[in-house]
Amino acid sequence: MKESLHLLAGFFLCVVALSGYGYWYTAIANKSIAVADLQNRITAKTETAGRIASARSALAEIAGDEAAVQDYFVPETGVVSFINDLEARASKQKAAMKVLSVSVEGVPTKPTLVLSLAIDGTFDAVMRTVGAIEYAPYDLSVSKLSVRWNEKNTWSATLEITVGSVPATASSTQRTP
Repeated sequence: MKESLHLLAGFFLCVVALSGYGYWYTAIANKSIAVADLQNRITAKTETAGRIASARSALAEIAGDEAAVQDYFVPETGVVSFINDLEARASKQKAAMKVLSVSVEGVPTKPTLVLSLAIDGTFDAVMRTVGAIEYAPYDLSVSKLSVRWNEKNTWSATLEITVGSVPATASSTQRTP
């Protein structure tokens, strides 16, 4: 009888130990799942932060390039200084230049300026002025060109140029803090 009591107590202790082990195993397994989920979230947030930092550094690198590209376009508020620049180029070539007309074409988000110009001087001066205007550091193209010789032994050229422009309200890319 004493042996069966010892056997029953041992069996009871084994059942208690196994049920305690099962309970703690389930609790630890649930916590492991929660920890794995948190680790996945941390990894995803770290990757996102890395992509954000990479995008910010890329934007910082191209900010200077954006400013350089914007210099090739004439803002709507800078037409007078652009015309003055063209006149200065003509006077450097010893030619006289007049602006016959200025108009705006294109869509509001991508406007272009169309200028009609008249250049007078020697053949060399007129052609050098046309070249200086054509190769000026702007987004411009010569759409019409007419050269003729006058009786006063001077040459005249009339040309129409199309210049890329930016709207007056255009803003550049801002770097976010």
